[in-house]
This record gives sequence, structure tokens and C-alpha cells, in this order.
Amino acid sequence: MVEAYIVAAARTAGGRRGGKLAGWHPADLAGKLLDALVDRAGADPAIVDDVIMGCVGQASEQSTNIGRSAVLSSKLPESVPGTSVDRQCGSSQQALHFAAQAVMSGTMDVVIAAGVESMTRVPMGTASNGPGFGSWSGEEMKARYPGIVFNQFDGAAMIAKKYGHSRDQLDQFGYESHRKAIAAVEAGAFDAEIVPIPVEGPDGEAALHVRDEGIRFDVTREAMAGVKLLAEGGIITAATSSQICDGASGVMVVNERGLKGLGVEPLARIHHMSVRGGDPVIMLEAPLEATSHALRKAGMSIDDIDLFEVNEAFAPIPLAWLSHCGADPKRLNVNGGAIALGHPLGASGTKLMTTLIHALRARGKRYGLQTMCEGGGMANVTIVERL
Repeated sequence: MVEAYIVAAARTAGGRRGGKLAGWHPADLAGKLLDALVDRAGADPAIVDDVIMGCVGQASEQSTNIGRSAVLSSKLPESVPGTSVDRQCGSSQQALHFAAQAVMSGTMDVVIAAGVESMTRVPMGTASNGPGFGSWSGEEMKARYPGIVFNQFDGAAMIAKKYGHSRDQLDQFGYESHRKAIAAVEAGAFDAEIVPIPVEGPDGEAALHVRDEGIRFDVTREAMAGVKLLAEGGIITAATSSQICDGASGVMVVNERGLKGLGVEPLARIHHMSVRGGDPVIMLEAPLEATSHALRKAGMSIDDIDLFEVNEAFAPIPLAWLSHCGADPKRLNVNGGAIALGHPLGASGTKLMTTLIHALRARGKRYGLQTMCEGGGMANVTIVERL
């Protein structure tokens, strides 16, 4: 069987909305990330067969095929094509799946799967519901789901109610996300995965952005409890939701032929990949059954997996996932998650994979599983083996 290997994995540190990465055009930021992957793999840029770029807000500065724009903003030659993928929050995880499928088919040998999102420069919802753009849901979909307003905040609230979460449980989970991220920074756990990005410091002098901006180093449980609710009568707050974030991430995926051509040792092997759909109303629950499906397909149990990365879009999702899967919470998001580190939408898929691979290597563990909820009620699941 032809295998797919990851030979390089990198990400930028997250930038807060209006923060340190706000001055970077998303194509330039993604181009910088592509350059870093090529350098880390020691690859001739011309051997890259394709770049598959995840991005959710494909409008404004991220329109007109951000994948190709990123290539043309990098040191990759013009001969390298690029395309863009939107599977909502799982966009770059899907880019990874497409890249792996390409090299496993033998039609390509070296593919970069990446993602980018500037949520500062292209805010959520740009061009999706604005005047003159119409609605993204057509008449047939409205007839199938009469009177339904598809909303991720509502979906998160439904999950919290369904699984019996309390405000205190959600606050504790958010608090722990920050504490784990703080510990990771202090231990240098992110150093090997972060690509330094030149920015302007507060004094106007040149600096490098190398630390996730969203981490609250002064976090307390009391502060978490004092954050106002997102909806009256609800239990979810901004402190138990993923942070709006700017960032880019990516992995280089190769087959045996590509591996020999590069002459490098792989970081990990793709062991399983799948994607499933679920209820588009509750929407964010799809990772639960998708994980069960993936484990069945892979012939594995949840106890076979050493580390999990489950995107912290909202605290109820990973908590419900833990309950459904019976997973060990100590193996989940060991370096913190999107509540602390940020969720740069289309970049989060390969961002989580980058962190997962580096965490497996740092701990000497073998198998890692990544999944995330996606708009429309979908979830990708990827299982990797650290080599």
C-alpha cells in the first residue's frame, strides 16, 4: 500500500484581532509559511506538485484563489499551482486529506497542505450575508429545514444543554486551556513549530512574532466567572469560546518517491483519514460520531490513541466529545486549545496537526487523533503515527 508521510509541519503564532499580524496581507503571511515548510524539508521549491490552501473567508483579500496567491507570494516557482478549499473550520484539515490522497494515488509526490485566515482583515461573514450577495441557503434547503436559523452559537448551546454542562464546568475547561498553554510556552513546547514572523514592536522597532497573542497569563477562575454570557439564559461566554485569530499553518505531504527524492526522515505517517456529516442544526456535534466511525474504520479503540487534538470552538464540544468517546482527558489538547491559542478558521486544521505531531515527538508517543466541528454539521478525523 502506498503511504502518505508528513516531512514538515509549521505554523505562525496566533495574532489577536487587530494585533501583531494585522499588518500582514493573508497571501503574504501564507507565502511566508510556504517558504518555511520548504526550508524545513530542505526541498527544492520546484519539486512541489501542488499547494492546497484552506480558507473560510474567501472574499476581499482572501478571494480569487488565495492558494495560488500564496504561491505567487512565496519563493515557490510559477510552475507550482495552488488551489483553495472551504470545509469551514476543517478547511486545512481537508486540504491535508486531499494532499495525502494525491500522493497515495501516485499522481503527485510532494504536496503542501496549508491554511490561512486573517480574521482582522477579512472579518467573519464578509460577503456571505451582505447586501447584494443574497443568502447562502437556497429555497430547497429552507424547505427541508423550515424556520431554522443555522447558527454555531445556538449549536454550542444545544450541546451544552444536551450533555448537561454547567457554567462552572465550561469555565473550568476554559481556565485549563489557558493554564496548559501557559505551561507549554514556559516549557518551550511551541518553539519548534512556530515560524517567526517579522512585525513592528510597540516602540516601532522591528520584532519577531513568536508567541500566541491570545494566551491570558493572568487568567483566574474568578475572572472567567465574571465574563458576561453570550446569550441571555445561556451558559457560554467569550471566555469559553475560541478566540478570533489571524494565522497560517501547513504541512508538507509526500509518498515514498517524494521521500527518497528529498532524502529526509518523515515526522509522521497518515494512518487514517475520514470525514462525516451530521445534523446541521445542532451542527457542532459531528466530531463525536465521526471519531467513532474513524476508529472502527482504522480497527482501533480510543485507548490506542496517545494524544488528541479536538478543536475548542466552544467548550461544550470537546467536553461532549470526551463523554461520548470515553477518552482520557489528560490526553486532550495537552498544550491548550483554541480558547487560549485562537482559532484562525481555515488555518486551524493544519495548525492543530502541527501541534499534535510536535507533541507526539516531544513525549515519545505513537498515535495522535485530530478532529474538529465544522459549519453545516461536518467533521474530519485524521489519525497519524509518529515516526
